[in-house]
Amino acid sequence: MFMRNGLVSYVPFTLNGTIISEWSSYAYLVRKINTMNDLAPELSKRKRAAGGAFKSIKDVVKRTKNTRLCAYLFDSAVLPALTYASQTWWLRKQDERSLSVIERAVERAILGVSCFTQVKEGIQTLDLRQRSKIKDAVLYAKQSKVRCVGHVMRMNDKQWTRAVSDRIPCDSTQQEDDGLNGQSSSRQT
Repeated sequence: MFMRNGLVSYVPFTLNGTIISEWSSYAYLVRKINTMNDLAPELSKRKRAAGGAFKSIKDVVKRTKNTRLCAYLFDSAVLPALTYASQTWWLRKQDERSLSVIERAVERAILGVSCFTQVKEGIQTLDLRQRSKIKDAVLYAKQSKVRCVGHVMRMNDKQWTRAVSDRIPCDSTQQEDDGLNGQSSSRQT
């Protein structure tokens, strides 16, 4: 079984004379990955999960005026539910907007500001973010992808990660210097 993107021709894929079946999607970390990179179903699931996580802290948030506590509760309960498996996401602008809309709705609920009040009083989104002190979900999702890549890069199993993480000189002067010193990499072998 294999998947292909739009850059590959649609010729049947064979291995030792056997035609390998093609799949348009598969599940990884409870996320449906497809060739079109459509995150809408996944974001819908994440929105429901974030709503459930927010319901569990809603009473505490409504009773307290401590924004630091509310931000901590959001960052530790709602944000992980909203961005679960985000290391597999390839965020497009529309996906970023969708995540931001979900986050702003929860943010308004934390601060007790309705959408109508926000528009009527002309409160900017940045003002809400500064008041709530919560982490940005889009940035958090992007950072989780970088963290995941960092973990893979630090693996010490002598596989492809070694080749990727070895230093590759950027200019010809550096290549000549490396050749003169007899060093091919900055890593210890």
